[in-house]
Amino acid sequence: MHGRDLAVIGAGPAGMAAAAKAAELGLSVALLDEQPNAGGQIYRDVDRVAALRGDILGKDYTDGAALTAGLRHDRINHIRSAVVWSIEDGFRLFYTKNGRGAQVAAGRVLLATGALERPMPLPGWTLPGVMTAGAGQILLKQSGVVARNAVLAGSGPLLYLIAAQMVCAGKPPAALVETQTTGDMIGAMRHLNGALRGWTYLVKGLKMLAMISRAGVPRYTGATGLAIDGGERAEAVRFTRRGRTHRIVCDTVFLHHGVVPNTQAARSLGVAHAWDAAQSCFVPSVDDWGQSDVPGIWIAGDGTGIGGAKAAEIAGRLAALKIAEQMGRLTASARDAQAAPLRASRSRERAARPFLDAAYPPYDGAIAPADDTVVCRCEEVTAGEIRSYAKLGCLGPNQTKAFGRAGMGPCQGRYCGLTVTALLAEANGRTPDETGHYRIRPPLKPVALGELAAMDNQTQDAVGRPI
Repeated sequence: MHGRDLAVIGAGPAGMAAAAKAAELGLSVALLDEQPNAGGQIYRDVDRVAALRGDILGKDYTDGAALTAGLRHDRINHIRSAVVWSIEDGFRLFYTKNGRGAQVAAGRVLLATGALERPMPLPGWTLPGVMTAGAGQILLKQSGVVARNAVLAGSGPLLYLIAAQMVCAGKPPAALVETQTTGDMIGAMRHLNGALRGWTYLVKGLKMLAMISRAGVPRYTGATGLAIDGGERAEAVRFTRRGRTHRIVCDTVFLHHGVVPNTQAARSLGVAHAWDAAQSCFVPSVDDWGQSDVPGIWIAGDGTGIGGAKAAEIAGRLAALKIAEQMGRLTASARDAQAAPLRASRSRERAARPFLDAAYPPYDGAIAPADDTVVCRCEEVTAGEIRSYAKLGCLGPNQTKAFGRAGMGPCQGRYCGLTVTALLAEANGRTPDETGHYRIRPPLKPVALGELAAMDNQTQDAVGRPI
């Protein structure tokens, strides 16, 4: 079956860099992305938004325009607004676009599906007015909307970035409620040498904190017992700090306690995954180039473990080099010569990551939420119900589908999976690796019968023409 040399799924930093490098090396590329414009989550719609809100979003955002420019290549077929829902052996990729199904063939597939925000189930998190911090940033990037009287709650540098951007937009948050403790910061000091190698990230963080402080935004660290009060919508954030209960009235709550790899596509293909204790999530097993244990399947960027946009960009280029060498477009010596400076840059970009992972761990109260807290929003399954399944003999997430309906909604466990694994592992006294994760089968995303009925059954050739 003929088709493109390479299909890249996702047009974030890793996908854009991989597609551009592969095309530069003579490969024909199909780049499929769910968004109408390239950029991924970090550089979302940068070509349009940079001129409108670049002063608020900052240089780290506007730098993404250099990557989108690399997609203007005649060997790249950028398929926009394409929702990939199945990848078959060979490889044939099925997707929907504009209400109809379509497909494209490729010799190799690179998954650049990025990361998801870690779900943060706690009392009141399903109320209207509560969303992830990343969703708040999407509102700012996409529409220029900044929430008023908002509280940012959880842990991680993304909270500081969003708070600083809100300050720049003239609508600072009402408060930052953070769950990391002084003990977490002390424990992170064992990684200080690495953090100093990545000193630019530390400097950026300190500058953001200084901006937030000058704006008079209250900060509360070491918060526990986090909950959101409200009747028909969020009305206040309640928490305990140093033995004292606090209640901050607000209209909007942005929750965040880290990001995790989006592994749905990799799991559907049978790629091996293992538990990463440092980042408290499952990551796919790949080599230093991004090649998985499934022949022809590559993964690059935050989908292999959280490293940030610059590290993801480098990973995409490294994967493209290896793929081009395998396909005879590059000698091994030329590949290694180009890879050497990329590896050095990637090492610097990753240097601060162990410090950040240790300093800003996930919030324990959301990893093991109270019994009455909903953990599977699709099917409204509570943490208590998951624990009750364990008492009845349920050992892993896939078995929960027999005991209840957790993981059976439209997201297929994309958002509740890590919480279900953590709850079962704790209840059964097993490790996350022993407990496992949801098995993913196509369709990866919901697909309507009408879209299947309207499917174009022709497959595209190397330059995007039907064959």
